[in-house]
Amino acid sequence: MVARQWITAALASVCSLQALGSAAGGQHLAITESSRRDALQNVVTWDAHSLFVRGERIIFYSGEFHPFRLPVPGLWLDIFQKIKALGYNGATFYVDWRLLEGTQGKFTAEGVFAFEPFFEAAAEAGLYLLARPGPYINAEVSGGGFPGWLQRQPAILRTNETGYVDATKNYVANIGKLIANAEITKGGPVIAMQYENEYTYGASWIEWPDVEYMTDVVQLYRDSGVTVPFINNEASAIGLFTPGEPGGPDIYGHDSYPIGWTCSEPDVWTAGALPTNFRELHLEQSPETPYAIPEYQGGAIAYWGGSWDLEQCAAFIGPEAERVFYKNNFGFGIDIFNIYMAYGGTNWGNLGQPGCYTSYDYGAAIKEDRTITREKYPEAKLIAQFIKASPAYLSATPGNLTNTSYVSTPDISTTPIFGNVTNFYVTRHSDYTSLDTTPYTLTVPTSAGNVTIPQLGGTLTLNGRDSKVQVTDYEVGGHNLVYSSSDIYTHGSTGEKAVLLLYGFAGETHEFAFPSSLGKPTIEGDESSVKVATVGSTLVVQWNVTEERKVLHYGSNLDVYLLWRNDVFNYWVLELEAASPVGNYSSQTKNTVIVNGGYLLRAAAKEGTSLYLTGDLNATTTLEVISGLPGSNNLYFNGEKVAGVKSANGRLSAKLEYAPPTLSIPDLASLDWKYLDSLPEIQDSYDDSAWTKADHNSTSNDARDDWGTVFTLKTPTSLVAGDYGYHTGSLIYRGHFSATGNETSLYLETQGGSGFGHSVWLNSAFLGSFNGAGTPAGINQTLSIPPSALTKGKNYVITVLIDHMGEETNWTPGYDLMKTPRGILDFALSGHAKSDIAWKVTGNLGGENYADLTRGPLNEGALYAERQGYHLPSPPSGKWTSKNPVADGIAEAGVGFFATSFDLDLPKGWDVPLDFAFANVTGADGVADYRVQLFVNGYQFGKYINNLGPQTSFPVPQGILDYSGTNYIAITLWSQDAGGAKLGGLQLVTDAVLKSGISDPGLSPRPAWSKRTNAY
Repeated sequence: MVARQWITAALASVCSLQALGSAAGGQHLAITESSRRDALQNVVTWDAHSLFVRGERIIFYSGEFHPFRLPVPGLWLDIFQKIKALGYNGATFYVDWRLLEGTQGKFTAEGVFAFEPFFEAAAEAGLYLLARPGPYINAEVSGGGFPGWLQRQPAILRTNETGYVDATKNYVANIGKLIANAEITKGGPVIAMQYENEYTYGASWIEWPDVEYMTDVVQLYRDSGVTVPFINNEASAIGLFTPGEPGGPDIYGHDSYPIGWTCSEPDVWTAGALPTNFRELHLEQSPETPYAIPEYQGGAIAYWGGSWDLEQCAAFIGPEAERVFYKNNFGFGIDIFNIYMAYGGTNWGNLGQPGCYTSYDYGAAIKEDRTITREKYPEAKLIAQFIKASPAYLSATPGNLTNTSYVSTPDISTTPIFGNVTNFYVTRHSDYTSLDTTPYTLTVPTSAGNVTIPQLGGTLTLNGRDSKVQVTDYEVGGHNLVYSSSDIYTHGSTGEKAVLLLYGFAGETHEFAFPSSLGKPTIEGDESSVKVATVGSTLVVQWNVTEERKVLHYGSNLDVYLLWRNDVFNYWVLELEAASPVGNYSSQTKNTVIVNGGYLLRAAAKEGTSLYLTGDLNATTTLEVISGLPGSNNLYFNGEKVAGVKSANGRLSAKLEYAPPTLSIPDLASLDWKYLDSLPEIQDSYDDSAWTKADHNSTSNDARDDWGTVFTLKTPTSLVAGDYGYHTGSLIYRGHFSATGNETSLYLETQGGSGFGHSVWLNSAFLGSFNGAGTPAGINQTLSIPPSALTKGKNYVITVLIDHMGEETNWTPGYDLMKTPRGILDFALSGHAKSDIAWKVTGNLGGENYADLTRGPLNEGALYAERQGYHLPSPPSGKWTSKNPVADGIAEAGVGFFATSFDLDLPKGWDVPLDFAFANVTGADGVADYRVQLFVNGYQFGKYINNLGPQTSFPVPQGILDYSGTNYIAITLWSQDAGGAKLGGLQLVTDAVLKSGISDPGLSPRPAWSKRTNAY
């Protein structure tokens, strides 16, 4: 406690000294650093400021990417390169246990679930990895990553109870070994691992915190061979498990989602939500480790029937939020900083949690379709590239937030970050929600003395929700930038010549200064917007930001680019490969190339005097190489030599032509579709003798409600699907009984998760549906039976089809919400005892012993066509009826299965993301009630609910789609209305047409149909 109080006091003293300035300049109170410490290896170490990799300080600046949400290993490099192009040097990833051990005791990580290609792609892109394998991950996946069979585990999950801990051992041993084999100590990209996730709050009836459980998890991973540092991720900064404590990590971390989830009002920011105390908490909780946020809000999720869509989430956590919230974190001295998500991907194959629909786009910087058209992508790039270009930040010490010490108005606040020489000042509105335009001056100490900026007259301006990182005594290629009021993007060099890029918003006035010994620059561009004057020992430049670029040439020593913020978006910083072992990974000593132009630049390489660039174009582009020039005009783009390269003003430039090809995209509605009834269970002749008898007299399910009450059966035998091994897609129940002739109503209580629905038949007579809503996980419904509809003594069957939306996550230990039952919770048939009805149940064929090992344990549900495998390519459809889901649909309540094939022949060298787009249709009494599953070459890539939405468009990546061959698509159309349903429309549309440097990703495995001998 004494030590921590001393550190806090020392920081306050530093802030005070800095605010007053120093005639000597740059003499600050030093804080003793903790020595670098080794864990079980010496490649990745750390001190109070940062990680060291091979002895070099690094910031781990990363973006989250889940390989299981993009089941095309050949596209993982594409995502990694887009993350690297942001200026990030790392990526983090969850592992979904449910997908790898769907059958208890059988761990499999092959095909689209393999990790070796993921690690290889990260290494090729040059990104370090932070592995986050759980066992619990949350991640908005079904069960939070827990496999379905844990529903039958009586032990309380995420506790030290033996049954649960033993259940994790096979998974931890196997995934731990895979991660250990990919560690940096063995030449791989993994430099750290996070165990468990958000283990922060527990129920009152369990031991909390469960130190023994966390200790067990740590030891199990160490036993599996993991030696890199462990990081934890508490759901808030409460310091529950900290370094040196039992169950604690090597490096303490917490997550933060301060912006909230109200995407429906993207311009509304909640007052008081911007964190301001994270630095103080860090010094109290873990002062000898780098400040780490392994999960920081990079977007938000949307829900079935929600009032917003993902584009609104992208705008809500958009460029303004990035500028204010991300830069605010730098004011805390953050050195392990992960954005969740960088790329969200798709909840294909039923892998998402209830409530969340198929898209997991997350409003992220990289869209679900892999395009980077959102403004938040280049804004994130501006921020990250600056930090990467600023090694002085890594050993700097944050001071206190103040609105009186540096700026001329209390309406603006500043957090200083003090380095040995370089200082950083994070400046924003005191009311971070403010939309005001506020003039101000900035007074800071520099090596040239205390200065008030601007020195050449006028004021600086902060426009609304903006934040700037202003610097003093910042090194640029051996030259001292005495100060800059504008943001720095990056800097680099060609030989002895340095290049610096500064930027601001149009209309702003900014100022910077170098020592006058550098000489007066010549100005390329509009000289009228630039003022140059000698002040003391410095040469001060004041400039007004316009859309026109200005370049100041300081002889042969330095070029300074003065850029409009929107123009700087087009500049890319590419690292050149270094000698082993650094290779493609980021390093402060690496040479870089700075290039202006193009939709995306992925990579650069030099061979002799030639420069090779790889990237994507969406328009004809003038390419300029402004730093890191080769020794000739030999410039190559995507392997082809660029013609007409010109050299002038220290730059190479050339035009890259974009001429999009003519694409032949099939009209899906006009294809020849085949049809099959996919609910034969309501026919009198249907035989369910092979179905699972729902005859368990008890349930192992012990989920608790909000009051802690344990679930108990209301039915004579369990009708909980999980008790019989069914956990995904859809469920069908058949209840057999002998009629009395007096039946008038059927009461049902069903539960399938948020967004679910059900439909009910008595023999082939449709009784009704619950058509779904965004929030209820369950529903009570009483359905009428027509008078005298049943004949006494005759046998009848009640058929109930339930949409299983996934199992609940298990965020709070003790509640075991992952065990929340799915299926029929209660029923009553008038005139009958409950025991009069004998129930059977089915789900995906085989349940936990699932049939399709390639596409995993969640891809299929209970529908007849799925159980037969007809959603897989090349089914025996020769005798099926010709019927169109758009023109014809189905005439009554039930489920129709529609299938067709089409060819694609898209040109090589072009990236053409494709979407399947449904048209919403309105019925006679409002929005038509129907549900659709979309299967593409056997992979379920869309669940569309017409009456709920909001998702209507479903991206399907190349690799699932064969861009040079035949594709098989299938649709299940479930009408919940008596009058049937047909699609309002279905189209295959292009999201973008990009001339691209990515390689052909190849095809994900897609085995075709074969007869399932055990199908029923």
